[in-house]
Amino acid sequence: MRKTKFNYDNLFTEFVRENKENLYRLAYSYVKNSEDALDIVQDSIHKAMRSINSLQDFSMLKSWFYRIVVNTSLDFLRKHKRVSIVDAEMMETFSPGKEDHYDNIDLERAIDQLPPEYKSIIILRYFEDLKIDEVADVLNENINTIKTRLYKALKLLRIEMQDDSIKGAK
Repeated sequence: MRKTKFNYDNLFTEFVRENKENLYRLAYSYVKNSEDALDIVQDSIHKAMRSINSLQDFSMLKSWFYRIVVNTSLDFLRKHKRVSIVDAEMMETFSPGKEDHYDNIDLERAIDQLPPEYKSIIILRYFEDLKIDEVADVLNENINTIKTRLYKALKLLRIEMQDDSIKGAK
């Protein structure tokens, strides 16, 4: 039994090392603040290490841990309902002398305006490149529920993006 725990710990540590950028990006996509995202990843690692023995199938590690990161991010947002603080990276984009950078601001705003259950699906499916069944595992939902919500989320994004383009044309 001790050997199994040791192997799980090693495999988990290796997983975190290999996926640290993805985990940070996932947390950051919710909180939009680098320090908070790092705290969320750290809290998620701590939670996972405390409950690693509850993971029955280690092939599910990715979806299990992503679920922890998503839930920790949502808990953080609920706990800290406040105006988003602008971090140093964001300030650099507004500083004079820098070239303006507008890559996907409209898309980011539209995604941020989605309800959390739709936002999570969009982020996991398109930004974390998870398959529908993996998204269902992460969010602990039925695959058909995820498909329905994904369709609805894309429809809402399409409407929001069209509204923005119409406003911009006026």
